[in-house]
Amino acid sequence: MSDSRPIALVVGILLTTLAVVMCVPAVVDGVHGNPDWQVFAVSAGVTMFVGVTLALTNRTGPTRFNVRQAFLLTTLSWIALTTFAALPFAFSELDLSYTDAFFEAMSGVTTTGSTVITGLDHAPPGILLWRALLQWLGGIGIIVMAIAVMPMLRVGGMQLFRMESSDTAEKALPRTATIASAIAAIYAALTAIWAAAYWLAGMSGFEAIAHAMTTLATGGFSTSDASFAHFDSALVDTIAIVGMLVGGLPFILYLNTVQGDTKALFRDTQVQWFISIVAVVVVVVAGWLWISAGFKPLQALRYGAFNATSIITGTGYATDAFDGWGPFALPAFLFMMVIGGCAGSTTCGIKIFRFQVLYAAARTQLNHLLQPHGVFVPYYNRRPIPDEVIVSVLSFFFLFGVCLSLLAMALGMVGLDFVTAVSAATTAISNVGPGLGSVIGPEGTFQPLPDAAKWLLSLGMLLGRLELFTVLVLLNPLFWRG
Repeated sequence: MSDSRPIALVVGILLTTLAVVMCVPAVVDGVHGNPDWQVFAVSAGVTMFVGVTLALTNRTGPTRFNVRQAFLLTTLSWIALTTFAALPFAFSELDLSYTDAFFEAMSGVTTTGSTVITGLDHAPPGILLWRALLQWLGGIGIIVMAIAVMPMLRVGGMQLFRMESSDTAEKALPRTATIASAIAAIYAALTAIWAAAYWLAGMSGFEAIAHAMTTLATGGFSTSDASFAHFDSALVDTIAIVGMLVGGLPFILYLNTVQGDTKALFRDTQVQWFISIVAVVVVVVAGWLWISAGFKPLQALRYGAFNATSIITGTGYATDAFDGWGPFALPAFLFMMVIGGCAGSTTCGIKIFRFQVLYAAARTQLNHLLQPHGVFVPYYNRRPIPDEVIVSVLSFFFLFGVCLSLLAMALGMVGLDFVTAVSAATTAISNVGPGLGSVIGPEGTFQPLPDAAKWLLSLGMLLGRLELFTVLVLLNPLFWRG
């Protein structure tokens, strides 16, 4: 393995940034007279000390990251941030074990939304804000990773989104930094817009800010145990649905739109597929609720649209216990969990573009069966798909299925029943949030699960958020040679 100092330097800078962000909930708790402000202050101090120490002791000159360093940095940064982000949870008045604190932090940073905390309605405001901030930071982190890191590492077909000039690091890094800054500004602006919309729709200022952050991050953490059912407002639900869809679209296309290409968003076939799939699923679920579950038409549309959009985008908000909607709901929502949104968005799951690539490859194969001597080329966004991308996508689907199966079996070995094990594995690797069943359903939490299950699910969340290959490549002996 080559020089590790650049990796330690970047991890140190990230931890220092995290420490600064910890001061925000400390101030909020202090203003509200909650003693937990001391917890955030001490946690920030510890994190700052470690971060600054790493940064100062590993300073180097201008460095170009090679592929091995990039893989290791990506995984280590997520683990390091989660390890220290868990400190406020562990030492707060919630009295969580470190296992629960790490699970909550991992769920936040990976924008999964699974929780072990009960009594959110009466939790300290600093803790509620910290949960929202973790998801918001995780959201922008995954966007930047999708446009800068994953295409370079050729993970799971992401090389389709490789930027022009990214083959030369000297040109790519300044351009990537500029694009990342612009996208961060758009992300912050959209968050402010949704906070204002929530506030005007009836939320308090604090609730509006917290939910705006977790909506655009498609994270799903709420300030209430009942999630969006707490507000019981069709207007609030509608604002959330639009926000989740906005979070599920490629942010690079928002930048193109702002720069003058007004048709960029609607011209993209991935966006077209995503909106079409969401529309079809919403109609099917709403129709089921109306015809079979006894909901009134508008009520069926409201509940169907909100919960289906929430699960497809991996947000994880809920307005009803959808696992009790009859026999169709269980397999339907389990399937919805793995779909995900667009590449370059804050969403999770398999991602729409991979289904497009798989469809194009399968269609080409069918044509070859009918006309063996014909020449058929699979296309994505009106461009030919390289064989390398197809192999990457097929490999991703295979690994996704294997990891999900192994995780479900491991959860079964530590005592979870079939439905809980399968849905927990699916919701973790897809970074969705709620599971299915009586324990971890939309109205439940992961608190009753054994500690071993929580560590397994934390690993599942990390695997899913980092697109599997980024973590699993570290297990290859070849990675550590040379």
